[in-house]
Amino acid sequence: MAKVSKNSRVGKRAANAGSGRDYVKVVQSVKNPETGSYSYKEVMVHKDKLDDFMKDK
Repeated sequence: MAKVSKNSRVGKRAANAGSGRDYVKVVQSVKNPETGSYSYKEVMVHKDKLDDFMKDK
């Protein structure tokens, strides 16, 4: 099995422009004020909008 170099994958980014590789998963811990326990909320955010999403939180 051969390795794929990082540089060879750069050219394929235009072909994958509409794919799900442009999204990242953000996991937030949310504390319940009544019980004090934590639950986790998972959100998929586009890479370009990640900074705006983190500023709001």
